[in-house]
Amino acid sequence: MCHVAFLSSPGMGHIIPLFQFAKHLVHHHGVRVSFLVITVEASAAQYQFFHSAIIPPELQVINIPQPDMAGIITDDMLLLTQLCVITQESLKPLKFILAELNPKALVIDIFATQAIDVCEELSIPVYSFFTASATLLTFSLYLPTLDSQTEGEFVDLPGPVEVPGCPPIRTEDLLDQVRNRKNEEYRWYLFHVSRMSLVAGILANTWQDLERDALKALKENPFFGEISTPPLYPIGPLIKDDEFLTDNDAEIISWLDNQPSNSVLFISLGSGGTLSSKQLTELAWGLEMSQQRFILVARKPTDASASGAFFSAGSDENDPSAYLPDGFIQKTREFALVISSWAPQVTVLRHESTGAFMSHCGWNSTLESLVHGVPMIAWPLYAEQRMNATLLAEEVGVAVKPVAVPGDDVIRREEVERVVRAVMEGEQGKAIRGRARELKESARKISEKGGLSYNSTCHVVEHWNSQG
Repeated sequence: MCHVAFLSSPGMGHIIPLFQFAKHLVHHHGVRVSFLVITVEASAAQYQFFHSAIIPPELQVINIPQPDMAGIITDDMLLLTQLCVITQESLKPLKFILAELNPKALVIDIFATQAIDVCEELSIPVYSFFTASATLLTFSLYLPTLDSQTEGEFVDLPGPVEVPGCPPIRTEDLLDQVRNRKNEEYRWYLFHVSRMSLVAGILANTWQDLERDALKALKENPFFGEISTPPLYPIGPLIKDDEFLTDNDAEIISWLDNQPSNSVLFISLGSGGTLSSKQLTELAWGLEMSQQRFILVARKPTDASASGAFFSAGSDENDPSAYLPDGFIQKTREFALVISSWAPQVTVLRHESTGAFMSHCGWNSTLESLVHGVPMIAWPLYAEQRMNATLLAEEVGVAVKPVAVPGDDVIRREEVERVVRAVMEGEQGKAIRGRARELKESARKISEKGGLSYNSTCHVVEHWNSQG
């Protein structure tokens, strides 16, 4: 049996898709997997995930010993800098661990490229699992070139960023980590993407019908050949396929069971995302004004950072009535459900009563929505989510983006009401719902035995089996 090791950087958005791919390899391709877990700053959600997930015996979860982080992480570090520093410190025993395991290959994510140097010493090929969109992958591979050819900030460019073979990227949609080239986050991001050419292959969690332009550019545009882009394997969509349901979760499903088909808007802005107090108030009253059925996963607001819950995901138990507008829960209790912090997202999206998903547009949530044929209201918060929102609304045609009044720092309640009504009961909603259902069917076919994504995974496993 072929034995492969996996290594994810911290954060559920990275851990979940890598773990799903590991399970897929075990169940469908006869591969044995050792899954290495970084436990520094591990969130409650990470702990719950590994202790509630159904793990086959051929998949071994190995916690990497925690390094001494005293004085290494500082309060002023931005999110990606923290993540990269934690990963770098945690990988110090990696050579010993891999020498003991002796896998045929190591699968990493984008922020664990220091493992490439260790694996080179041990003659272990490395494959990069890119957990975001192929659209971001094309930009990331182009970034070292853009960096060398551009003076000043990318956000100050007079026009959009032209990635070879791809639709232009508006500067306002650029991911947070490249919006200030003077800070550590940018240097870390550039460091990791500059090393992509060193891996034996790139595994992309996407498929042809979702990202046709980006995948075509990666395979056919001369630029990506000139920069020695490794072989690309589109293996998506891979999403979480099982969830442990608590008694509270069962109450949510019971409530959904009593709602009409496609009538409920599910609002959940990701495991790490938070809104400002002002924006949460506007969102709440906009939902009330719409008079549409909804489930709101409420999280305590913060005025500091849109990624404020990244390292505390799953742990912020709280009382929504303490921070939602006075009277909101009472006024909506006849047609809505307000939940504190966490909900079984895949189970809700799978339910026939769910008609749309207001999402931060993280890539995992995007794929979960589309695999279940659910259209989206795009509410990006941080990282590359603005890029995803534009892709989904303007290129794929499965989402609607609310628009802020120029000069406003929030999306007003009237706009929330407008987009919710448009998606739940308007012609625009019918159009994007139809497109989402097309992608649901496409995703099913491409993932089946004999489908393109299934076959792509077979090619990767064949490479591993051919290693000495």
